[in-house]
Amino acid sequence: MPAMILRPAQQLMRPLVTLAVFICLAARLPAAPAGPTLHFDYGTGQPLENPLNAFMYFVPLISPDPVSVFTNAGNTQCARVVSFTCRTNGSVFHAIAEFEFVGTGVERNIFDHAAAIRRHDGELKAGKPLAHQLAAISVQGAGSGSVEIEGTLTNGQPTVIEVRLRFNRHGHPSPVSISLHDLVYRAGGIVSENESGARVTMLAFRQQPGTPKMEVTLDSVKAKDAGDGLWSTLVGGLKGVAVNLFLPPLTVTADGHQAMMDFGLALALNKPVFTFPFATRLKASPATAP
Repeated sequence: MPAMILRPAQQLMRPLVTLAVFICLAARLPAAPAGPTLHFDYGTGQPLENPLNAFMYFVPLISPDPVSVFTNAGNTQCARVVSFTCRTNGSVFHAIAEFEFVGTGVERNIFDHAAAIRRHDGELKAGKPLAHQLAAISVQGAGSGSVEIEGTLTNGQPTVIEVRLRFNRHGHPSPVSISLHDLVYRAGGIVSENESGARVTMLAFRQQPGTPKMEVTLDSVKAKDAGDGLWSTLVGGLKGVAVNLFLPPLTVTADGHQAMMDFGLALALNKPVFTFPFATRLKASPATAP
């Protein structure tokens, strides 16, 4: 049988057909997963409300451990940016985006320590506890805060070097709290002891060499069963001061840390939207919890 000879038109069509097939196949591939998108108007119009779990999505992003997120039934909590200011001298800049938490309810981010327990199995069985482990981060009710962004300008291009989230602006108490506990080995299993709660006033992320860290500033620390009376509040406040003096920065993931730098840059540039990357350690979508 004689060999098939392709004419010029046929030779041209073959790569075009191949390209068309590739484009069709690529179009069918699912897009890379992404996190929620936040919307901002910076106080120039009707405030754009974002579900609180979208604003707080950075928690499972920065956590080295898996995180489950729960909200109460009928939760109406939202976050919105209400004002923006920025100062610069041409080489550095300082921007502040004020936000509000509005609505009612509570959101809880619960941390899974199974991997940490496996890593420290020998130490735990030898009697050494895992002290001051972060059990949960919660946001209850409404509040007022700000995102503060510090950065540099090189040939007019901004670079973020620090992002601080404050939760107690204008004299309002912070609605954000953390739960701490010690994990110890007792009677053949791991149990939680010395449970306490602390109100969070600030989280800070900085660009610096080495392992990414998050600095945490606390207003007060109380035992889980402490009340809200004058004495327990006073003692809690004093313990908070002591904790802040000795609480080491917490290790966070590199991708989560970078997401916070990108978040700060989007705000500093007055971007109307910001989309978080997908949090691979998020165990469950926000769901109602008892």
